[in-house]
Amino acid sequence: MRLVLLLSIFLFFLNCEDKQSKKKNSSPTIETKEALITKTSEDKITETENKFPVLDDKNVMSFFLDYDKKHKENKVRITTDFGTIDILLYNDTKFHRSNFIYLTKRHYFDDTQFYRVIDNFMVQAGNSDDKKTAKKRSKIGLYLLPTDTNRGYKHDRGVISMPSGEIDNPHKLASPFEFFIVNQKGGAHYLDGDYTIFGEVTKGMEVVDKIAAVETDEADWPLHNIYIRKVEIIE
Repeated sequence: MRLVLLLSIFLFFLNCEDKQSKKKNSSPTIETKEALITKTSEDKITETENKFPVLDDKNVMSFFLDYDKKHKENKVRITTDFGTIDILLYNDTKFHRSNFIYLTKRHYFDDTQFYRVIDNFMVQAGNSDDKKTAKKRSKIGLYLLPTDTNRGYKHDRGVISMPSGEIDNPHKLASPFEFFIVNQKGGAHYLDGDYTIFGEVTKGMEVVDKIAAVETDEADWPLHNIYIRKVEIIE
């Protein structure tokens, strides 16, 4: 009788431990919570990256045609080491305006440089010797834009224009990541017809002139880097 009683007590405790063990295993652990947090963060990053297509010569025109319908901003401020430059972008050069607005919203221009400056001619920007710039470009895509030179605009002092790509480009297709501002007195009208003018400086030409006057090396690169700290849309 005593043996039966002891055996019953033993089985009772064994059953309780088994139930308790199952109860613990059904609860979320710290590791599970961390995994959920990590997955959520990764999903957000992936969602952000997938929000924009990688652009190329096949999809770029249709992309900016649609982008132009939804993004009508046309005023930007370029903050440089020498001060700020306000730009009005022309609505009728819609692919080039949309491209500049798109790159601004993607923060592409931030921390790029004025990498070619020639006094009484122009200052050229949007590139850098920093590897981060190349990484930004690869994420956005590699593409060129067609010239749009029949709008009646001239390369007067203060206009912003888009240089052509350097490699295998007989039609002078525009390099979308870069731009130049004419500071030549009387303008640089010999450029008309070859490069797309898509805006003009409305405030800050004295900043452009200061940048153009800096000392450069033989390749017209400033001896001291001149950074674009940020480009932002303004009202």
